[in-house]
Amino acid sequence: MKATQLMAILSSTSFFVACSSDNSETLMDNPPVLGQVTYTQNVKAIIDNNCISCHAAVPRNGAPMPLVTYEQVQNAVQNRGLLNRISLSNGNSLLMPQGGPRLPQATIDIIIKWNQDGLLK
Repeated sequence: MKATQLMAILSSTSFFVACSSDNSETLMDNPPVLGQVTYTQNVKAIIDNNCISCHAAVPRNGAPMPLVTYEQVQNAVQNRGLLNRISLSNGNSLLMPQGGPRLPQATIDIIIKWNQDGLLK
């Protein structure tokens, strides 16, 4: 087998292995946002679907604060390390959502872009 063929096979195999642990149902839940990201249009649904079960108005399961309002989520991004906590690797005990799995990178990227765009409401 030629070296170029072997490299092509190895590259293809490593791509599929690297993606094999991702949940195929959630990978495209949040396609990249074109334009500015806002809390109301883009971020609120992510928080509601992934965080509210613990970070409700009355936090549960040891959550230290609610993430129900724009102000609470904004504060969590600016002062409580929300971006770091959702960006940790699977298996890290500090990863949020607690117990994992890690959110799809496309979803995390929306929250990162929201921060970069100025945490618009």
